[in-house]
Amino acid sequence: MASRVLGLLRESQTMAVFGRCALTDAFYTAFTLPNLFRRLLGEGALTAALVPTLTAELEERKREQALTLVSQVASWLFVVSGVIVGLGILVLLQAETLAGLAGRWGVDAATGARWVQTAQLMIVLFPYMMLVCAAAAFSAALQTLERFLEPALSPIWLNCAMIGLLWFSGVGDAAGGDVRRMYWLCAGVLLGGVMQLVVPAGALMREGWRPRFDLRLSAPVRAILRLMGPTVFGSAIYLINMAVSRFVGLSLDEKAATALQLATRLMELPIGVFAVAVSTVVFPLISRYAVQENWTGLGEAYRRGMRLILVINIPAAIGLVALAEPTVRVLFQHGKFTASDTAAMVPVFAAYAVGLPFFSFVNLALRAFYAQKDTATPVRAAMVSFAVNLGLSLALMGPLGTVGLALASSAAIVAQAWYLQRHLTRRRAELKFGHLAPTVGKVGLAAVLMGAVVVAGWWGWRTGVGRGFWSETVALAVLIPAGMAAYAGFLWRLKIEGREELMEILRGWRAKLG
Repeated sequence: MASRVLGLLRESQTMAVFGRCALTDAFYTAFTLPNLFRRLLGEGALTAALVPTLTAELEERKREQALTLVSQVASWLFVVSGVIVGLGILVLLQAETLAGLAGRWGVDAATGARWVQTAQLMIVLFPYMMLVCAAAAFSAALQTLERFLEPALSPIWLNCAMIGLLWFSGVGDAAGGDVRRMYWLCAGVLLGGVMQLVVPAGALMREGWRPRFDLRLSAPVRAILRLMGPTVFGSAIYLINMAVSRFVGLSLDEKAATALQLATRLMELPIGVFAVAVSTVVFPLISRYAVQENWTGLGEAYRRGMRLILVINIPAAIGLVALAEPTVRVLFQHGKFTASDTAAMVPVFAAYAVGLPFFSFVNLALRAFYAQKDTATPVRAAMVSFAVNLGLSLALMGPLGTVGLALASSAAIVAQAWYLQRHLTRRRAELKFGHLAPTVGKVGLAAVLMGAVVVAGWWGWRTGVGRGFWSETVALAVLIPAGMAAYAGFLWRLKIEGREELMEILRGWRAKLG
């Protein structure tokens, strides 16, 4: 929750300083590439391969061998990511030449200039990838050891560093201009990367790990590389998928990439607060069940995790659509971010929010495959998602603009969710989604009723009280808790599965307090 709220504060501050303009589009597009490589080499493929392998090492051998494996993986990751960063910077240094060649092929000068500016910022931001990839390895090891606090805190350091240096650029370097301020923001990214690396490394050292540069290709390292192979390919498809949306947006107009980034950031609040939290805790558990070949336990843990995710994210999607306009206005309409920017953002935000439950679904479904050391099926799912996204992006960007790109992204994640669950069901009967059908029906009904309450409340507030920053801030502060209370009441009346477990937890808390 803290990291997502700080992330929204970071974006709000960035919009107040720069607004939606070519410079922010260049920054968000430039930041996309190291972030996507982070997912490719770090949080995605590596975590998917490292957590089950470390779990097996801890189950079968000793803690010391598992910690040695962490050093070996981190060493190889540092070398590989360093080579990619070096090669990437060499290519980016030729950006002006490449833009000139693109101009001969019909790319207009304004688009070429945006590409060059993006490349210049990318050169500064690319080293972040090395820092955060190693940090992802340390965080995965901590999760395997059932230490979740330090990995969860990781995004907070990045947000704090970016907010702090952006604030300093306005106070300590007020005469620097927008371009200088943007480089201060990039410096905040690098400082945040250092902090993201140091904190989990320190926690791992307290668990007995000692850093050592070790490039031995031990049997577990080779097992991780075999598992990573298909996942790297699948993540590369995802990387291309995301990059296509950003670069198509960059070519569409000078504000499209910023709109996509802000909508994604708002989406990450419910995903990061709950879906990722549940998936992070469930992943080591289902990995342990898979190692033990306890398929009944794995299926039960998967269903409970999925139920928790859907209970939160289905109503979150409906609530975000219902309150899209006041949410965007309150969070971002400050400084250089104008009312026209809000009007352009609202439909993009709503189009992304429709896909929210499916993003959350995919988050856990992928881990169910990784726990069983199946990294090939997620690759095929990523290819389906990429084909849908690219086809619909090209078809919809003309008539619908940025909204079309957002709809294409949501449709792609729906296709990926369908593909993953279909193949999970084929593999293990214990993972059938049919067991969750009553839960989904009750959650859907309660969420629709909640949405009606929120829409009616917003209409009444807007009619009776009026608009304005403080009026809409108070409206959100009232309507969001009211919607949550109404939703909880509807779920309770519908006798949602898991209600008895919640009562047991509440009774336990009462006994401890009493």
